[in-house]
Amino acid sequence: MRQLMLDCVAARGGEVSSRARAAVLGQAYLGLDRNGRKRYLELLARDFHVPRAAIEEARGMLDGLEEDPASAARLRELFTPPRLKLLRQFNDLPQGVKFLVDLRSDLRGFMDHDRDLAALDEDLRALLESWFDVGFLELRRLTWHEPASLLEKLIEYEAVHEIGSWHDLRNRLDSDRRCFAFFHPCLPEEPLIFVEIALVRGMAASIQVLLDETAPASDPNAADTAIFYSITSTQAGLRGIHFGGFLIKRVVDLLAREMPSLRTFATLSPVPGLAGFLESLTDERLEELVGRAPLKTLFDTANVKDLKAILSHDDWRENPDLEEAMKNVLLRVCAHYLVSEKKGNKARDPVADFHLNNGARLERINWLADTSENGLRQSAGIMVNYVYRLGEIEKNHELYRERGEVATSAVVNHLL
Repeated sequence: MRQLMLDCVAARGGEVSSRARAAVLGQAYLGLDRNGRKRYLELLARDFHVPRAAIEEARGMLDGLEEDPASAARLRELFTPPRLKLLRQFNDLPQGVKFLVDLRSDLRGFMDHDRDLAALDEDLRALLESWFDVGFLELRRLTWHEPASLLEKLIEYEAVHEIGSWHDLRNRLDSDRRCFAFFHPCLPEEPLIFVEIALVRGMAASIQVLLDETAPASDPNAADTAIFYSITSTQAGLRGIHFGGFLIKRVVDLLAREMPSLRTFATLSPVPGLAGFLESLTDERLEELVGRAPLKTLFDTANVKDLKAILSHDDWRENPDLEEAMKNVLLRVCAHYLVSEKKGNKARDPVADFHLNNGARLERINWLADTSENGLRQSAGIMVNYVYRLGEIEKNHELYRERGEVATSAVVNHLL
């Protein structure tokens, strides 16, 4: 296997022969079990990196480097790992682009802090990023009339709100719904990322209402709001290559042109990190965030342990007084979590970071908006509306990117 790799990199016998050998290597990889694939990738990572001799030559060039194209080209050549040539040759395989995407997906499952595999992953990411530039992608609206094979992929890939049946899928593709996806020319039947949208009147506050299969379809021409309620990236091998922000902005622009009655473009988004944040709170921090008055309706003193104990039982929602008391506490905790809890300059919650970085405003925090088992477990049923206002997107994005400032509505500010 190693000799075949060496022959491919050295292009022995010419480029055609080299690519034929690469095809053999690719087919060999597909025939391996999990352990075999791991050894294959380790060989590629450890034996085909930038050699030390190339690093030494580059160091010598830097001492007397002249600003000329030839020197720059030679440096690029020296710092290009030999394995990159082989990775490019894999593109000649049938479905070669998909092969490399899946190869990286496998690789990411093996990395586990391995520096050599991490370096190989970065080479693959950079290569795929150049091939999957958003300018190469096609935006398509998906309808119920797509081939069954494509519809099955929507059911398989949906990661936010599981599609439970064909009837459920048909409901999500009805006349008052929209689904858009990005496709790559080399993967014409493989959605890379897709977004699901409901056309409604007013801001949606419940995912159960939005996905109610028994509700009749409404008139899309009467809608004034587009609710983006699910966005799913389908390819683990494209992780770190960002399409989501481009997809949302393209779809907002398209819907604004096609449906002038739409005035508001908003999400109904989960808060996946809220449960973990609650786990990390101390009693003192809870009282600092919420204030003593709301907590007094639940406990004599702030008590995170008892708060979590209440949430661990489903029956707290059956007591109206207890539910109202929990609402007053948890909405405030959620507001502080989304606005103030940071990783560096970014929101700690990954969904919040995604939308805020795209230029959205944190508009509203909705109580018991997702009463599914998963919704109650991850965020006590809370969901959030982020609003994309066409005239504010760039300003909000810049303030968030440069200073970590979160654009918020008056309703959210009232909870802080």
